[in-house]
Amino acid sequence: MPLIPLYGHGSLRKRLAASAAAGRLPSSLLLHGPARIGKQRLALWLGQLLLCSGEDRPCGKCQHCRYMGELQHPDLHWFFPRPRLKDSDPDPDDVRDDYRETIAERASEGGLYESPSGSEGIFIAAVRSLTRDAVLAPALATRKVFIIGDAERMVSQEGADQAANALLKLLEEPPADTFFVLTSSEPAALLPTIRSRVAAVRVPRLTEKDVADFLLDPFVRAYLKKAKRADPRADLLGGAPGRVLDESEDAQAITVARRMLDAAASRSPERFSLALTRGVSNARGAFTDSLDALTVLLSERTREALSRNDGPRAARLAAAADLVEVAKERAGGNVNPQLITAKLVLDLSEHLA
Repeated sequence: MPLIPLYGHGSLRKRLAASAAAGRLPSSLLLHGPARIGKQRLALWLGQLLLCSGEDRPCGKCQHCRYMGELQHPDLHWFFPRPRLKDSDPDPDDVRDDYRETIAERASEGGLYESPSGSEGIFIAAVRSLTRDAVLAPALATRKVFIIGDAERMVSQEGADQAANALLKLLEEPPADTFFVLTSSEPAALLPTIRSRVAAVRVPRLTEKDVADFLLDPFVRAYLKKAKRADPRADLLGGAPGRVLDESEDAQAITVARRMLDAAASRSPERFSLALTRGVSNARGAFTDSLDALTVLLSERTREALSRNDGPRAARLAAAADLVEVAKERAGGNVNPQLITAKLVLDLSEHLA
């Protein structure tokens, strides 16, 4: 099945196309913006533009465009969060096979997929596979394109300095025939060494009309029907149409957990409005799932702080994780989840300020 069209981002696409035509497009880009607004789909469109051999790029007709439309182009390398492979030190070919199978699954759904779970990441084995492929010559086109989706989920590991340094070197000085496009909804969570080596481009939310057009796409409607998803109004998605694909309990829990962290970081009174989104009964189930997801997020942030040798921040994050554990104990009883959320956000704000 071909990829569904890219909806929205018209003015940004024009600017990117003009820069590419003039030879001014940076070799390492970071597309950042709110979650589920189509940043990776935009990156795939840019990859098609860079690989296209037609005159009006992307032409949609040449061999490169046809391969890109089915996610089968040998010079497109797409990396994104995946579960850790069972082998503690997998062979790069095993990593490539895992991504190839997952990309084929996404292609079969027109490029539609749910957000990754909290346990998925871009592990060092994927980075090694990426750096190995980057030094090879293009297989079919005149250049190669590497897309790293949800780049903030790159997981650093002890003993992996060689691979990490190789990636940083590639981002700073890519081979002449290679482009890197990173995407992130949390650019502040990226390692500073990575942020300093890429040109950042802000991707805005879609307009309500663009979201409505997305929801009317026959592939999208078929996907929602098969997955038994609700069919919401465009104005309820906040310019992020990908949210309609994320109705699993895990995805909802992660979304709420991220909102808790955002609210805790805010100094405005509106931070407590999050508590009103919690039900007034049954503090178990989805609410405790959200607290579990918050624990995972805080653990990830703690590891990131330690990797940057930021001991004080790591200590504050670890203390914040302890507060979440206290909230879990309270949620195990018959306590109003609105009160738990309000108290937790207040306590977190004091530790994360």
